[in-house]
Amino acid sequence: MVVRRRGHAAHRYAESPVLQLALQGWRSRLVGLTLMAAFGLLAGRSFYLQILDTDFLQGKGESRYRRDIEVSASRGKIVDRNGDLLAVSTPMKSIWAIPVDARQMGLEQRQKLAGLLEMPSRELDSRLAGDKGFTFLKRQVPPEVAERVDALKLPGVHQEKEYRRFYPSGDMTAHMVGFTGVDDKGLEGVELAFQRSLEGRPGSRSVIKDRRGRIVEDVGALKPPQDGRDVHLALDSKIQYLAYSHLKAAVIENNARAGGAIVLDARSGEVLALVNFPTYNPNNRERLSGAQLRNRAITDTFEPGSILKPFTAALALERGKVRFDTVIDCAPGRMTIGNATISDAHPHGALTVAQVIQKSSNVGTAKIAFHFAPREMWEMYDAVGFGQQPGLGFPGEVGGRLRPWKSWRPIEQATMSYGHGISVSLIQIARAYTVFARDGDLIPLSLVRLDEAPVKGAQVFSPETAREIRAMLEMAVQPEGTAPKARVAGYRVGGKTGTAYKLENGVYARKYVASFVGLAPLSDPRLVVAVMIDEPSGTAHYGGDVAGPAFSRIAAGALRTLGIKPDAPVQMAQGNVPAEKERL
Repeated sequence: MVVRRRGHAAHRYAESPVLQLALQGWRSRLVGLTLMAAFGLLAGRSFYLQILDTDFLQGKGESRYRRDIEVSASRGKIVDRNGDLLAVSTPMKSIWAIPVDARQMGLEQRQKLAGLLEMPSRELDSRLAGDKGFTFLKRQVPPEVAERVDALKLPGVHQEKEYRRFYPSGDMTAHMVGFTGVDDKGLEGVELAFQRSLEGRPGSRSVIKDRRGRIVEDVGALKPPQDGRDVHLALDSKIQYLAYSHLKAAVIENNARAGGAIVLDARSGEVLALVNFPTYNPNNRERLSGAQLRNRAITDTFEPGSILKPFTAALALERGKVRFDTVIDCAPGRMTIGNATISDAHPHGALTVAQVIQKSSNVGTAKIAFHFAPREMWEMYDAVGFGQQPGLGFPGEVGGRLRPWKSWRPIEQATMSYGHGISVSLIQIARAYTVFARDGDLIPLSLVRLDEAPVKGAQVFSPETAREIRAMLEMAVQPEGTAPKARVAGYRVGGKTGTAYKLENGVYARKYVASFVGLAPLSDPRLVVAVMIDEPSGTAHYGGDVAGPAFSRIAAGALRTLGIKPDAPVQMAQGNVPAEKERL
């Protein structure tokens, strides 16, 4: 007999809510198919990337070890008109390090590295102690030193190719050529003026590096480097050497502060020589001073003094106010204008216009200047380039000072006629004198060699006026003139002396600037030579005594270098005689 208890049904495990299926059959099959489809997509994508299209994964992988490195380009050479080297780039090495890797070096390795790089061990340790991922240890290391560093196989220490600028002519052409910085960029002179032409365009190469940054494989070139273009200067190294040597001797002989000299080709406007003293060695610039770096011939201005007198005379001749032989009463050697008095160094009586230039009379020049209005005089000075930059494209060139004519007082017109109250640079006055060498026209100057000389420039004076001024300039170097010491044996030359007080803090000091500008040979002018000596403190300070002899030596050497035949009679090639002094 079976006894059934009411209210207590038998337990059915199949009916337990825990064991019951949550999903129906079709749903489970859907989940399975979804998972299989996702797996299929992943497999297909993997097949596509690894078999059909490998560029993506290869690019991602290569990005972690493949690098494009810069390939340095060589800077263009600077050569003179004959092809002689003035500046050239030599291959060097830069030593750099990854500090985190380089710190694995032992003490002995660090000491050897510091010794090869010629740097204190403390400095080396300081450079490697930082958190930077890259640091230069030393730039522009000679190849032989770099090879010794490489032979040490130091961890984290690497090398890159670069270039260092070398200047074969050293201090002789320093102010003309200039120099570059450690990154091979022009900083001064022609190096800066022609930076765009000289600098090359770096290329690139693709390489494979390991995790320490070492190159393990050269994949190939991506872009070849383009070397910079060479610059062919108009400068003649032989004439440059002559000018430098004689200028240096003149500065030392006269115990002067400094000096500058320029030689121009009057036919083409090419700058054959440009020198300054003191100078510097561009290959070793560890101890440079401002005085050494100053390119005085281009960046410094001064009151030129009497070398401006021929321009006053030329304007009067051109306007028909005077003739070559017009007599000017210069007695008693003084002239009062308003409350001021101008005077001659040596009193003269009646002088012709030619003699006024020959003997450098301030009184005579001022009287000639009063034949025309201030505007006429200003326009003439402007026409020959005063008050304007020479336009050479040279760094630091200045325009000088030429005040507007409307503000001129009579005394200022008088003093400007003989070179006071106006300031010019040596390159400006040298260029201005080319109007007398070229039959009255003015051409631009050129730092680079010209294949063809300018046929004609801007006409300032007539050819007749230029020829008459040349005759006056030749008289100035005769025994009766102010510059017999400027004569050149065997050649007809002409020129004008200048001796001017220096202006300091608005007051004229007892310091002088002695100068001479001349033409050679006068039968067919080829050269313009300008010499300036700053603050001569020897036994003489006049332009004829200080700058005149330097002109003579420079012009003589340049004429012979160019193979120009002598044009003077035999009796002209005699020794120098004492100069008649001039003051202004």
